[in-house]
Amino acid sequence: MKTSPFNQFAAEYDRWFDTHKFAYRSEVEAVRKFIPLERNGIEVGAGTGRFSIPFNIKTGVEPSKEMAAIARSRGLAIQNSTAENLPFPNEQFDFALFVTTLCFVDNPSLALQEAHRILKLPGKIIIGIIDRESSLGKKYESMKNKNKFYSCAKFYSTKDVMELLEQTHFKQIKTCQTIFSNPDEMKEKDEVKEGFGEGAFVVLSAIKQ
Repeated sequence: MKTSPFNQFAAEYDRWFDTHKFAYRSEVEAVRKFIPLERNGIEVGAGTGRFSIPFNIKTGVEPSKEMAAIARSRGLAIQNSTAENLPFPNEQFDFALFVTTLCFVDNPSLALQEAHRILKLPGKIIIGIIDRESSLGKKYESMKNKNKFYSCAKFYSTKDVMELLEQTHFKQIKTCQTIFSNPDEMKEKDEVKEGFGEGAFVVLSAIKQ
């Protein structure tokens, strides 16, 4: 993963969640649908901690040192490592959360294999993505060469991620979706619906088997 833009512009990245608070809250509510209560979780690609904190996740992995520093300032225990090389023993966590992480990893299949390894049976993986097939996903794809963050991203469709999950021995895949409007213009939270195909932000959950 190329960490340079995330190191250089970590504070700018973090401010997005304040300037787009309704989009952020919508995404949090979608993720919440699949978070197990009172379980030991990890966030992979924890960024500045914006998705760990609402779910009381204390442990994370983040390759960007500047982003990790912000997360640590918020009380999180962050390891500087990548999704493909999780520095934890086998079967340590009840669930693993990835929010807009897969699009930035070099090897998503290996990242999911690592998640599978550190999860207990029957642990849960929860993945939030910007669906490449959505209007917002297509917009981000078209902006890749002009955007400091998206330039190193590879966006996936929901079906792409479902296939990756099946290939890495995750089963019982469920989905929900939100962000049905322009995040720059939102005046309130968007609803969270089951399934995918309408919303730009899709959350998938699956069980280790």
